[in-house]
Parts: sequence; structure tokens; C-alpha cells
Amino acid sequence: MRTCIITGCGSGIGRAVARSLSRTDYFDSYALLGRNKESILGTIELMEESLSELQIEYYEIDFSNPEKIPQLIEKVLEKFKNITCLLNIAGYTDPQSLLATSLNDFEYTYKVNVYSPFMLIKECTRYMKDYGGKIVNVASTAGMTPRPGWLSYASSKAAVISMSQILTAELAEYGIKVYCVSPGRCATKLRKRLAPEEDPTTIMQPEDVAEVICKLVSPEEQCLDGQNIVIRKQV
Repeated sequence: MRTCIITGCGSGIGRAVARSLSRTDYFDSYALLGRNKESILGTIELMEESLSELQIEYYEIDFSNPEKIPQLIEKVLEKFKNITCLLNIAGYTDPQSLLATSLNDFEYTYKVNVYSPFMLIKECTRYMKDYGGKIVNVASTAGMTPRPGWLSYASSKAAVISMSQILTAELAEYGIKVYCVSPGRCATKLRKRLAPEEDPTTIMQPEDVAEVICKLVSPEEQCLDGQNIVIRKQV
């Protein structure tokens, strides 16, 4: 059995990735992680339209509580006995200037965007180190250049890029490939919070990013780990 764990799949990029992967034969089972049960169950319905015999389970977790992740991963392993791939797609933003950002807001952003991916990678690696596998972390172009007013979000995504590059080298001995993708402007709920006046029809769509991620997790892809892969719509 080949099991893929996906976070952030209630909408946006995560939902598009889950739906696209369900049309492939890369994995036999999926564990969808998040707190918005109704939205994630909607994603599961879309996945089952593609291939009804897929094994798909929803696991409820609030990623602002990363300390709960070890127990959750144990549950996934009890169910599926396998972890082949981890997709860290969930994200959070509260765009504020330095003086408007509270310590609580800053910590919350890092818990969702950095600490939870760290814990998921750590706990999955405990299993994957014996069998190999793939990890994809979704960062952002906001983590690559100065973004005034987006302090907590942009710096957290810079941390994801750095973490991915470090772990590419560290986990190579286990046959674990770590990928990092940094989408540019993409029509998601998160982007709406960053740029509320923007017309979402004029920018990249979640399906465009999903196409790249699906190619990275395909069995054939073996060369693009360790890079910060920028995904942008050319205008």
C-alpha cells in the first residue's frame, strides 16, 4: 500500500492537488489532515468521483497545536501501515505591519506554517527512513523577497524554504526526497487575505500549482529535490 498524507486540502491548492492525485495511480490511500471537516469531506467526495475504490480517511487536527501531531501520525500508521508521501500545503496568514503584529499573531503563524510542517516531517521520517519516500513543502515567493506588511507570513515561508533545503541533504541517506515549491500569486483564500482588492481571475489558479506538485510526486521524478521551485503565471 502507498499512502499519501495531505494537509490544507479543504480548498485552494490542497484541494486541487488531492483531486488531481486521485486521477493517478501513484497512491492507493490518502490521509487528509485539517480542522475544517465539512470542506475536507467535500474534497473527499471529489476524489471519490475519480476513483471510488480509493481508501481515504479524514483526520481532524488544528495545526496551531503541533504537539498533537505525533499521536495523529500514529493513527495514520495504525490504519494504513505505510507513509509514502507527505504534502505540507496548509498555510495561514494575517498580514500586518511590524507595529501591528502581536507576539500571539506571530507565534500562531509560525505554528501553522513552520512548526506543524516540522513536526509532520519529523514524525513521518521515523517511518519513511526505512523505506524512502517524498516530501513536498509549499512555501511562497513571499519568502524570497521583502514584503512590507506581511512580516509573519513572509518570514515563515522563508523558514520553510530554508528547512526544505537543509532536510534535502539531511534525509538523502534515507532515500527521502524533499521538494519545495514557491507559488506566486494564486487564487486562494489565503491570497484573498493578502490582496483583497485583486481580481482572482487574472492570476494563477490552484490547478496550475497542483499540476507541478503532482509531477514532483510521480514515481518518475527523481532530479528536482533540493531546489526552491518557483511557480508563476507569466503575464
